[in-house]
Amino acid sequence: MKEIFLNTAKRSGTSELDGFEKVVTEAAGGQRSVVEELLNREMVDEEPFLQGLAEELKLAWEPELKPINKRQLREICSAGLALKHRLLPLSFGDGSELVQDDDPDDSSKPSAADAPAGEGADEDTGARPAGGRMRLRIATYDPFNFLARQAASQQIAYPIEWSMASRTRILQGIQELYGVGADTFEQILAGRDLDMEALDVDKDEANVLDDDDEEASVVKFVNTILRQALEQRATDIHVEPLANDLRIRYRIDGMLHDIAVPENIRALQSSVIARLKIMSRLDIAERRLPQDGRINLSLEDQQIDVRVATVPTVEGESVSLRLLNQEKFNIDRLGLIPHTRGRINQLLKMSNGIVLITGPTGSGKSTTLYTFLSELNLPETRIVTIEDPVENKLDGVMQIAVRPEIDLTFARGLRSILRADPNIVMIGEMRDLETAEIAVRASLTGHLVFSTLHTNDAIGGISRLTDMGVEPFLVAASVRAFLAQRLVRRLCPACKVPVDHPHDYLAKIGFPIGSEGQTYVHAEKGCDRCRHSGFLGRLAIYEVALVTPAIEDLIVKNASSSDIKAQAIKEGFLTMRQYGWQKVLQGETTAEEVIAATTVELNIE
Repeated sequence: MKEIFLNTAKRSGTSELDGFEKVVTEAAGGQRSVVEELLNREMVDEEPFLQGLAEELKLAWEPELKPINKRQLREICSAGLALKHRLLPLSFGDGSELVQDDDPDDSSKPSAADAPAGEGADEDTGARPAGGRMRLRIATYDPFNFLARQAASQQIAYPIEWSMASRTRILQGIQELYGVGADTFEQILAGRDLDMEALDVDKDEANVLDDDDEEASVVKFVNTILRQALEQRATDIHVEPLANDLRIRYRIDGMLHDIAVPENIRALQSSVIARLKIMSRLDIAERRLPQDGRINLSLEDQQIDVRVATVPTVEGESVSLRLLNQEKFNIDRLGLIPHTRGRINQLLKMSNGIVLITGPTGSGKSTTLYTFLSELNLPETRIVTIEDPVENKLDGVMQIAVRPEIDLTFARGLRSILRADPNIVMIGEMRDLETAEIAVRASLTGHLVFSTLHTNDAIGGISRLTDMGVEPFLVAASVRAFLAQRLVRRLCPACKVPVDHPHDYLAKIGFPIGSEGQTYVHAEKGCDRCRHSGFLGRLAIYEVALVTPAIEDLIVKNASSSDIKAQAIKEGFLTMRQYGWQKVLQGETTAEEVIAATTVELNIE
């Protein structure tokens, strides 16, 4: 193993060899796996290292993991065994049947009970069977985990053929085969816990997503769903009852993904939804009306705020959870291009006026707002916000949550804020004329006001305000800038590949032909790091329309949006699409992502 380690170590040198020997000594002393320790400490490149071990031990290497006849595999190898020892069953047969199955869940396939038993489960080999004897092929990433091999031999009544694959693919494959929380689910159905009292939660403490709880329960099952969503960088979780199933979906990088769930999960539908409602302080007896709540989660000392919304459907209650990490906001993380950064710095130095951020729901407006407030949060500045709800807590900022049930609306709260001597005011959203008029008066009396609007682009914010009833001369006098933004997926840095688009295509989409720089696209199959999607995270693209004297004149004259936009372009205005092209040239996203996010500007046939 030492030679393989040296060939695949992320850094070379004597210190790495000393580090390897230290890991071996510590793992032996603590009775831990050497392979697991090397991977956890990121001392080696995972796939080359494990592939080298497979060659050394003469075990087959699995470049792709595609279990055949999944239902049969789940019957033979339990979820508890697979998850505890991180083993992935791949196929069951006599060697001639180890081929890809077009319908892996076809119930017409012979089950484990129908297959003849082998001559003994003690034959534990990496050699491929010659045919005629039923064997189970299992992939592992730790060939030295003899405890796992022993447990598999004891619990599986067939000879086992071992192979190896990367840890990342095996862990993903286990979840896809058995479903999230499958080991806990099996024990719950065995009758160990369906007690509603066990679903309760201490109202004064955050819910700790502890992975060490050995007791199977609905609580642990729900915690597993939440923990895996956070580990996969999900921003939303949707628990949706269907006619014969309970569907769970995660929104990752703006895209919804179905998450594999255990078979017969519908049996736990009411218990899972009841647990989520109890965690969010909702009435579990009320199933006819929508409800809203919040959950405080704690995962590895990280605090996560969860907004919960239930909606009654014909198949039962649907629960949606928005995961909000209590992150640190820094303007550098927005990745602004120099042109836009200069304009925003200019706005943040202003002492009064309104700055409006526009865009649809889920476009990152709140993150941008919090970032601006964090930049302005100085000892000599008093910042007060009114939000619905308060999504992130900022130290030193006075934050107020709207509560319509006691008539604490945006307008009423804003009036109170202005009597509290603020320098800067943030309004979560301008929803009506009353709120907009108060914000205008606040800006005209020396306050810097930030807020959001739902419009398609920056220039559209002007007509939105006038449509609400704000006089054009007040818009011109109070608003300093309109910002619009969208989110696009960021290319995975580990697997993105360069591309040369045809000249005709670039001309058709308006790409700046002749610009220096290489464009990239995502790899066809992605990689383990990005879950084979080709994208990892998201970034914002912006447009900033400053309200200059010339723009003010056009607003007062009720000029059309196209005339205002033409004047803004003369003064250096960059559209979101133009901003996006610069991100494409920087290799951060693709032209297709920018086009999809900015189709309001140009429809491509």
